[in-house]
Amino acid sequence: MASKRVLIVDDEENIGRSLRMILEREGYAVAVCRSVAEFRKHPDAHRADAYLLDLKLPDGSGIDVLKAIRQNGTASPVVMISGHGVISDAVEATRAGAYDFLEKPLSRDRVLVAVKNALEQGNLLKENERLRELVGGAQKMIGDSPAWLRAVEQASRAARSDARVLLIGESGTGKELLAAHIHNSSPFAAGPFVKVNCAAIPTELLETELFGHEKGSFTGATGMRRGKFELADGGTIFLDEVGDLHGASQAKLLRVLQEGEFHRVGGEQIIRVSVRVVSATNRDLAQMVAQEKFREDLYYRLSVVPIRVPALRERPHDIRLLAEYFLEDFCARNNFRRKTLEDGVLPMLESYGWPGNARELRNVIERMAILSPGDRITRDAVPVEIRVQREAGPKSTIQEARESAEREHILRALEESNWNVSGAARALGMERTNLHKRIRALGLSRTR
Repeated sequence: MASKRVLIVDDEENIGRSLRMILEREGYAVAVCRSVAEFRKHPDAHRADAYLLDLKLPDGSGIDVLKAIRQNGTASPVVMISGHGVISDAVEATRAGAYDFLEKPLSRDRVLVAVKNALEQGNLLKENERLRELVGGAQKMIGDSPAWLRAVEQASRAARSDARVLLIGESGTGKELLAAHIHNSSPFAAGPFVKVNCAAIPTELLETELFGHEKGSFTGATGMRRGKFELADGGTIFLDEVGDLHGASQAKLLRVLQEGEFHRVGGEQIIRVSVRVVSATNRDLAQMVAQEKFREDLYYRLSVVPIRVPALRERPHDIRLLAEYFLEDFCARNNFRRKTLEDGVLPMLESYGWPGNARELRNVIERMAILSPGDRITRDAVPVEIRVQREAGPKSTIQEARESAEREHILRALEESNWNVSGAARALGMERTNLHKRIRALGLSRTR
């Protein structure tokens, strides 16, 4: 495990040197700044695990530095240092968010205890935040169909390592839910889970969103801002709709994956991070690579473990479980009396194609709950587009049917050859490299 990073801001050279020696002997990674200006330029200015700040600095106040740390969204604990021991200063520092207050001359034991306690408090705050996310907003993994269980099993296996995962599936199938499951089951679970919707951010702002920017780097950049990769340091970043990244952002993302470092927009300082990357797409990235719309090297780095997330129409037996869960959850959140679905409702829901997948099902269930005055939801509450089934027309497109048939054909050949790709390629009459590409594109993987 990486050493905890402690950043010291003190203009007295002897104090800085002594603190560095004391803390480094205990295994901490220590950096020292001698002014506010030097602190602002330091790469760990807003990424340290703990801070030791001198109250009086040549170009400002340690309390101003503390306020800047907090305003930037950094919750790491801060210990203030003063050579004067004025009570009013201690009170102001505490109000600004300082964890502890040390007086000079500094005792070795007092410093170590203060830093140790501060780091433990920081760890508790992070763990509490993570548990609040799990308890307060996490959705459950609902479903027992083979297609869904296969995706969950693959995600659980992938979570145990730091391998990058690419979730492939239509919108609304639960890719974000699986990404959160991977994070919470992984070695990075104690760190943050940062979500980025690449399709929802304007192209010109995407680079700033991912990598941050320095003050004055463009019109409107009134201050330094950390990007999503920096915020996700030590945890997981979820890149949803990664196929919408434009060329320049693809190149920068590739560098982060290769080297674990990047520059903020308008900055020269190298920022190094340790981040687990989980990405998702509803597009055929392999086809985009062939059309030169997506970098091939980036595709292979993102899809170390590709997982196909099934559409809801491929798991119709899960519709009952999902509908009952969505209904119970909605009533509980809105203090409604418990409602139930009449027996005739579920067959209608199960026969619908659900182009919007589980997200559409949730919306329909909530609409039915709102518009049903009684405790039972009847067939009449089912939206007309679901009640009036189309007399003709397949439930999937020609492309979906073709991919489904190809998936089954390739999977059968792989299983018959005991997953020997060369042997399966010969049986299928195709090049081994092309078969590898189709395996990745279709999200096929061997399970035991």
